[in-house]
Amino acid sequence: MDNKLIFVVKKINHNIDIKDYLREMENLSGRFIRKAVRDGRVFVNKEKVIKKHKLSQDDLIEIYMQEDEHQNIEPEDMNIEIVYEDNDIIVINKRPGIVVHPTKGHPTGTLSNGILYHFKKNGEKFIVRLVSRLDRDTSGLIIIAKNQFSHMRLASDMSKDSFRKIYIAVVHGSMKEKEGRINLPIYKEEESESIKRIVDERGQESITTYEVLEELSKGSVVRLELETGRTHQIRVHMSHLGHPLYGDSLYGKGEEEKEYIERQALHAYKLEFPHPRTGDILKLQCSLPDDIKNLIEKIK
Repeated sequence: MDNKLIFVVKKINHNIDIKDYLREMENLSGRFIRKAVRDGRVFVNKEKVIKKHKLSQDDLIEIYMQEDEHQNIEPEDMNIEIVYEDNDIIVINKRPGIVVHPTKGHPTGTLSNGILYHFKKNGEKFIVRLVSRLDRDTSGLIIIAKNQFSHMRLASDMSKDSFRKIYIAVVHGSMKEKEGRINLPIYKEEESESIKRIVDERGQESITTYEVLEELSKGSVVRLELETGRTHQIRVHMSHLGHPLYGDSLYGKGEEEKEYIERQALHAYKLEFPHPRTGDILKLQCSLPDDIKNLIEKIK
């Protein structure tokens, strides 16, 4: 399959140029279009065109993806669990304890290093474009776009709430209301060096829906869905309600609970989102990791 986008022009104003058509009818960003045209990757009826090219009914538009991109990340052979992969995206079930992207403190050994190795091994020249992120100690599904179009489309869909992001957590205590909707703003102190967030009226709107799946003798298994995507949202909301996650060293009693689990008991187990190229809804999920399964057995 060629790594390109194909559009057939239908129902147009005959004065429209290709730049406006792609923005208005195909929902491509101006930045994406400008770069593709500047790089000479946009063709109409097999002829290279400029952004002011006027379109006609039934014109065939082809946009080739940028080839041979480079990223300052070293490929590393790593055991990664691929849940879904095609020419546009790859979805990984991230293990706990793995940093997603290189930082000064973690320049190597990250998920991005492993994904880049996977691309290289398969003869693909993609770079790692993260669509979603997970904290180091949160496990579960994470999406990586393989090209600039997929990243642009998925990022746009996320901002339009076209995504469903569903988690499983193990929390302390028995929740009085077995299902509900938490609408509490989350704020980070501007002068604080801590990464910790709090519930505060100065914060951004933050909404989490939840359902208790199982009540245990020393806690509860809870299904949570994000309507917004604030940093640490689930951890902050559950802690504020008096039900911190097991193993959460920032918002709970993490250091005291290593006999149960050595990280926060949070797993991104299900994603539903439109495929960037086809628009078909992808429904992906993965099972709980062993450390959370073991935790549930210990506190039953």
